[in-house]
Amino acid sequence: MPSYIERFSLSGKRVLITGGSKGIGAEAAAVLAQAGADVAISGRDAAGLAETAARVQEAGRRCVEIQADLNTAQGAVQTATAALEAFGTVDILVNNAGIARIAPLLEMTIDDWDATQAVNLRTPFLLAQALVPNMIAQQMGKIINISSQAGVIALEEHGAYAASKGGLNMLTKVMAAEWSRNNIQINAIAPTIILTPMGQQVWGDPAKGEPMLAKIPLRRFGQPVEVADLVLFLASPASDLITGETILIDGGYTAL
Repeated sequence: MPSYIERFSLSGKRVLITGGSKGIGAEAAAVLAQAGADVAISGRDAAGLAETAARVQEAGRRCVEIQADLNTAQGAVQTATAALEAFGTVDILVNNAGIARIAPLLEMTIDDWDATQAVNLRTPFLLAQALVPNMIAQQMGKIINISSQAGVIALEEHGAYAASKGGLNMLTKVMAAEWSRNNIQINAIAPTIILTPMGQQVWGDPAKGEPMLAKIPLRRFGQPVEVADLVLFLASPASDLITGETILIDGGYTAL
């Protein structure tokens, strides 16, 4: 049996991470590069992509920066095309890009609803549709969808976001049902509040954050590296028997 270092190694693997300019995506890019992967990152923020690329390169790995708007179907196709042109194939897809438009259901606009579904749910489908044929051809691949505990339990004012993440959880299962026979493992990660820039924006106000903290047995929010480490596990050979799962990383929130 390979050593634990080999079981968690991504040496020679090629990864695409959406939303790679900051937060969980940037941290996952750095962690996977440290494990030996070459990484393509997509996002709208050119400066943020450059910062992440520098971290990947510090680990001695190649980084491809793809500036694209995943609110459009064209942006998703552009991202997949650029990654394939750079790497030839993508072994690991991390669908991390996401947006949260927070509002009560009766105040939610059509534009906010549609944008949320486009980025959080349509883009993972389109990227997988573009990249999985090569994974099937090589009989190997990994897809990791970054979901949310809001896709499992209800949060007020998160209707559009929760619907997109609940849909992503079910999309994960259907992907696993269709593609696991080709030695492709597809799983979702459902974090609690993670202190990314988006997490700070929504939950940084103590008036809103403290009641949520009181519902988390560990009494704290998460850090991006804690999600990135789970991404590494699901991307590595160590997790080859796990597919079709939504794994909560929520400090015990859903245990209550």
